Amino acid sequence: MQHHDQQSIATPTPAPRIDIGDLGYQKRLRKRHMQMIAIGGSIGTGLFLGASGRMSLAGPSLALVYIVCGIFTFMVVRALGELVMYRPSSGAFVSYAREFLGERGAYSVGWLYFLNWSTTLVADITAVALYAHFWSFLVPVPQWVLALIALMVVVALNVMSVRLFGELEFWFALVKVGTIVVFMMLAIGFIVTGTSVGGNDPGLSTITDHGGLFPRGLAPMLTIALGVVFAFGGTEMIGVAAGEADNPRLVVPRAVNSIMWRIILFYAGSVILFTLLLPWTAYSASESPFVTVMSSIGIPHAGDVMNLVVLTAAMSSLNAGLYATGRTLRSMAVAGTAPRFAQRMNRNGAPYGGILITSVVGIAGVVLNLVMPQKAFEIVLNLAGLGIVGTWASIMICHWIFVRRAEQGHYHRPAFRLPFAPVLNILTLGFLLAVIVLMFFDDEIGRITLAAFVLVIAAMVVGWFRVRGRLEPDVLAPMEGTGSGSEIS
Repeated sequence: MQHHDQQSIATPTPAPRIDIGDLGYQKRLRKRHMQMIAIGGSIGTGLFLGASGRMSLAGPSLALVYIVCGIFTFMVVRALGELVMYRPSSGAFVSYAREFLGERGAYSVGWLYFLNWSTTLVADITAVALYAHFWSFLVPVPQWVLALIALMVVVALNVMSVRLFGELEFWFALVKVGTIVVFMMLAIGFIVTGTSVGGNDPGLSTITDHGGLFPRGLAPMLTIALGVVFAFGGTEMIGVAAGEADNPRLVVPRAVNSIMWRIILFYAGSVILFTLLLPWTAYSASESPFVTVMSSIGIPHAGDVMNLVVLTAAMSSLNAGLYATGRTLRSMAVAGTAPRFAQRMNRNGAPYGGILITSVVGIAGVVLNLVMPQKAFEIVLNLAGLGIVGTWASIMICHWIFVRRAEQGHYHRPAFRLPFAPVLNILTLGFLLAVIVLMFFDDEIGRITLAAFVLVIAAMVVGWFRVRGRLEPDVLAPMEGTGSGSEIS
């Protein structure tokens, strides 16, 4: 890998460019920040809370869904990593869509990504409120009040500086990883020794005596695919953060390559252990599976400690979502396809305009928690998943175009690349399309989400006709220097 990194740095790009939306950012994210952002992006609310609801539908087969979706997730991030090696940008996929799909493509990708993270924001503040209600002394506090407090805290932290964001994500991710590792060691210990968990003897019989690997057949395993894609949403955060890293071409390959084994180990591994410790029917969508297990093992306050950790995970996701949308909206605002207010940046290099715009959607989430506290999390989860599918599809299409133009001699591909392109691009796009099609067969929420998404697309079309007359020319400008390794001052 070291050889590849050095070769990638030395490889020039014939036509280096800079997205002027990248100007003003401070390159203050270090190697340890980037590594932990990659980890934090791939371990979030989707595992700590969402796994319970999906396990209650598909049982132990959820582990297989995590593995399959994880493989395609890695392909997307690997393709994004190649584009980052070509040209790091805080606008990330919006900036790449601008170069390879035109401003209309950048507009579409940017607003889909905003849909993803703004709705994820709602899911996360809902998760924080649900976790807080685990403690009896907070039960009297309305769910919407707790959601509002979480939103206000993270907005305040995000507008301070990118270095503070990096530090927070570093420690958030460290807590998440450390907790999962400790949980897995405890779980394996209970299984090996046969120690009872909540009156249940752990082992394979916990699966075989409760319907086996597919207790409800194959259908639920297929229809939950979108929820699993949502769980992996955030892995693409490494592309956004690369624009503010001090040496992205050195740290991005290592961060990208580590995502695959983390997904398989943490997601699939955790689900396997959950279902070996307790029957899949013991898990509830309203409580983290980690809390369910730790509350059943008899160690005093284990459930309280784990609940504090999963609350931290939700705050981490909130933090990352505001970071990503603030930079995405600024990239779009510079081009004229988002409100001008989103261009605003404070002296610490934080795009507070885009962050505050996103927080307005968070306020709408607070209202949703007031009106529909029981359904808030599931409603927004699917919409966020559709936003992720659209964003990932754009990454694969942009990479496909990049590879094709490289074959025509217009670009040099870096040594760090997605292998077997464009075959893997086509397979991944087919998978993403299948995820959307499968939603149609989910009568309860899937069809409602698709209907809502049609309204979102209609609003985006209307919005495009309103902004296309004020597009800014030359958003992608020539970069000073001779190669893609040139530093932006």
